[in-house]
Amino acid sequence: MSDSETVPSATAEATPQPLPPATAPDSPPRTPGSAPALPQPALEIAAGYAFTGPALDLGALLWDGTCLPDAQIRIPLPMLNRHGLVAGATGTGKTKTLQLIAEQLSAQGVPVFLADVKGDVSGISAPGTRNDRVGSRAAEVHQKWTATGFPAEFYALGGLGHGIPVRATITSFGPVLLSKVLQLNQTQEQSLGLIFHYADQKGLDLVDLKDLRAVVAFLTSDEGKAELKNIGGLSTATAGVILRSLTAFEAQGMADFFGEPEFDTAELLRTVADGRGVVSLLELPAVQDRPQLFSTFLMWLLADLFHDLPEVGDADKPKLVFFFDEAHLLFNDASKAFLDAITQTVRLIRSKGVGIFFVTQTPRDVPSDVLAQLGNRVQHALRAFTPDDQKALRATVKTFPNSAYDLEELLTGLGTGEAVVTVLSEKGAPTPVAATRLRAPESLMGPVDAAVLDRAVRSSQLYDRYAQAVDRESAYEKLTAARTSGGAGGAKGPDEMKSAKPRESKRESKRESKEDSSVVEQVVGSGVFKSLARSLGTQIGREITRSVFGTARRRR
Repeated sequence: MSDSETVPSATAEATPQPLPPATAPDSPPRTPGSAPALPQPALEIAAGYAFTGPALDLGALLWDGTCLPDAQIRIPLPMLNRHGLVAGATGTGKTKTLQLIAEQLSAQGVPVFLADVKGDVSGISAPGTRNDRVGSRAAEVHQKWTATGFPAEFYALGGLGHGIPVRATITSFGPVLLSKVLQLNQTQEQSLGLIFHYADQKGLDLVDLKDLRAVVAFLTSDEGKAELKNIGGLSTATAGVILRSLTAFEAQGMADFFGEPEFDTAELLRTVADGRGVVSLLELPAVQDRPQLFSTFLMWLLADLFHDLPEVGDADKPKLVFFFDEAHLLFNDASKAFLDAITQTVRLIRSKGVGIFFVTQTPRDVPSDVLAQLGNRVQHALRAFTPDDQKALRATVKTFPNSAYDLEELLTGLGTGEAVVTVLSEKGAPTPVAATRLRAPESLMGPVDAAVLDRAVRSSQLYDRYAQAVDRESAYEKLTAARTSGGAGGAKGPDEMKSAKPRESKRESKRESKEDSSVVEQVVGSGVFKSLARSLGTQIGREITRSVFGTARRRR
């Protein structure tokens, strides 16, 4: 059964057991005309979720196999920037949980980013369809279900698939993230960092892969070897590894992901006229076979947001909630430096109003230092068919606070659309562990028709801004021109190219200066320039600084 199915579990379809009578010793007395009293343990759990401020409704409490709709399980809206984890085995309903949370965030004016790995979350943009299963689930948890679609933008990495193309320049991506994608070792990563440093200093814009190849080739040529001599140099062997990795990377069709116009991550923070937050969906089915690429690209989006957003501290609601699907792919084979950088980003981005939810199969997929930052937990069912499964189950149980449940038994018995929940209360303290029957999403639980999706993409105000790739003069063109102009006397380096200007008369100089000024005014005022100005490669009016990931910071 896939995540897209929302069939209630066997326990959900069974006839609910009656609540204990009013005279039962573990049940508080009823008052005339009131709802049936909750069992005492359930009452204590429910009290932990009785928040006074705005909150997201997840579902109703499960106790002793019975759904108790008067005990609602919720997440305080201001606590969504304290990050979270949605985990569970395949087919337990994780994707629908993401959809449920994203809908409510959008409704409360919070933009959402979702990485749609399987391509089945695009339905969030369309109203759902009521059927017997949806009606049954809504009745069980006392949900007032209304078919509703939510404002959405659809993106695709490099335009591969349905969506507005999302590109990054090589410069802004940086050496650390690129090393992760190219699977370089620590020494090769350090050498790549030197190459980026040289390009930054010489004004050689690294826009796409051919730019990076050109700089590496120059630094290993007779003319370029001396350039890095004083800071360690670049060995021919290491340069060869980097060039071969780039060639293999490009052969897999990756070249389109790097270039301009570069995507402005501020687009992810938008709301629409009625105040609802935009749900940004990055469609990834076309790159499922390149997991390191899309997981690292998601990290680039986060790193870029981290450096652009101001500090806001604790706010009434997040600026953005970012769902990081298939999170284990990000951490697999990651270097210590890379993991340290992720941990630092997760820890610090909270104060900038961004919440991150990692989505994976077990908490063990996430390093402990990162897991410690995740205050909100929605744990779907786990399987325990093998000794390794049983070990993972026991490790998962240990990550939860003390509970009135037998969690090992509970986690293997949950049905689809059920989960164990603990979140941070309005005061920042963990809530009691609560087995929960989750609500049904109100949008379409499945993908929208391809034709509908294409129309939505092409009618977006962002389509004209990002759809057409632009190949301006950058490192490749500058170094090619330097080599060509060198002639028999040998190729010129970047510094020589800067100073090599033909003689001209004062009249010609004045005329060209005036013409250039007019052209510059026209270009600066154009939409294309404003889009390109967001690219980190250009040196106009900006200074390159690099983050913990080596990504270059933009000034917008």
